[in-house]
Amino acid sequence: MYISQLYSNKHLVLSFEIFPPKKNFPINKLVNQLETFSKLKPDYMSVTYGAGGSTRDRTIEIAGLIKENFGIEPLAHLTCISSTKDQIHRIVQDLENHNIQNVLALRGDLPTDPNFVFPTPLHFEFASDLIQFLKSEGKFCIGAAFYPEGHIEAPNQETDFRNVAYKVKQGTDFLISQMFFDNAFLLDSIQKLHILGVNLPFSAGIMPVTNIKQVKRIASLCGATFPPSLLQELSKRQDDPQMVEEFGINYAVKQIRALIQAGIDGIHIYTMNKPHIAQKIIEKIHDLI
Repeated sequence: MYISQLYSNKHLVLSFEIFPPKKNFPINKLVNQLETFSKLKPDYMSVTYGAGGSTRDRTIEIAGLIKENFGIEPLAHLTCISSTKDQIHRIVQDLENHNIQNVLALRGDLPTDPNFVFPTPLHFEFASDLIQFLKSEGKFCIGAAFYPEGHIEAPNQETDFRNVAYKVKQGTDFLISQMFFDNAFLLDSIQKLHILGVNLPFSAGIMPVTNIKQVKRIASLCGATFPPSLLQELSKRQDDPQMVEEFGINYAVKQIRALIQAGIDGIHIYTMNKPHIAQKIIEKIHDLI
């Protein structure tokens, strides 16, 4: 099933994001985690893609497991900045072989290796190039990312939102936001994208703060702002990981409930591969989904 059909048929689409564990992670433990996630009945689950495509095979393998074993639609992440058309075409074939119909098309992080040599010619400089290529294949429902506060590499927010609108014109079917901790950023960005003619389903990407250092690091990489009140409350609890987790879950729940009441199309939870976190959130928003 195409994920776009879910957005057409449901008032709220719930999704989880997981990442492929290391190769030596026991497969039975991974299957148990996926089973726990599946019991929470997400509409789809996205599987991330390592830097430079480092987890490509595991991403596709896990996406296939999610669909075959648990009957949940997977959304396979696919990055492109370091790939040639031939490489992407082979990945497309692999996705098809695993009956994966939904792809989150991303540029991907720039390689940090100073000796890295980009393909010549550079076929995929931006996510929009990948979206255009995938759409020409005519085989996938395509999701894309957007940053509520603007991409950290963009000269300004207006330029970034115009780039998002361009990605949509190339064939994007739905959008998922990067993390944010103030709903005003998300709602404002959607309004600005609507003005630019973007009228697709939007899912709000929610990152529960359960580890202060980890989330601060991730937030710094994507330019997400921590509201002063959030930092103050986290600082009070920083010596008690259990209290941090409890507060982070409740803060995420507060964000989600307000967004649902505001009419958001979907909620996308960055689970960090912790089923118990997702479970606690779902229990607290069950009356709205």
